[in-house]
Amino acid sequence: MEIMTPHGPARVEADPVADPRFLLVLTHGSAGGVDAPDLLAVREAVAGIGGLVVRVTQPFRLRGARAPGSAVKQDEAWTAVVARILRDHPGLPLVQGGRSNGARVACRTARAVGAEAVVALAFPLRPPGKPERSRAPELRQAGVDVLAVSGDRDPFGVPEAADAARLVVLAGEGHDLKKDPARVGEAVAGWLEERMPDSPR
Repeated sequence: MEIMTPHGPARVEADPVADPRFLLVLTHGSAGGVDAPDLLAVREAVAGIGGLVVRVTQPFRLRGARAPGSAVKQDEAWTAVVARILRDHPGLPLVQGGRSNGARVACRTARAVGAEAVVALAFPLRPPGKPERSRAPELRQAGVDVLAVSGDRDPFGVPEAADAARLVVLAGEGHDLKKDPARVGEAVAGWLEERMPDSPR
């Protein structure tokens, strides 16, 4: 399904589950897509605990761009997409997240869309080689609990434990989190299992 936003269409792919407990809306990084190994692993693991997973390909990717451009425009498009998804799934608690640039979007817009939590995969703490350009304030900007999952070999750095409700650092993983994606899925599903309602709506 495509959803029109102020900055072009976004593509939405839902993986239905019976009587979902909560809604998890996920998106990709700057140069990747929603079929990234870690996102697919999260989809599978979260479906296993009764979460309805919706993956969003953002407008800039549908246009063929490799860079997201203006953060303001990206966030405007994202909030429009999430609002439309929520209309289709009223009453479900919302969690949103993504990998890399998508994690930044999820943190920046969490309060605006009414998310109860954020899943930040491979949050790009800073550009490689530029430790002075920390993006940690975006993690804190979420205003809700954030799960940050990073690899200990990520050239973009690893967030501080104080900047997230929970920080999971996976040994041997780089920025793509593809060495053992199942570990990423397990980390996300385990955290959400603890905090989401036990019974379906």
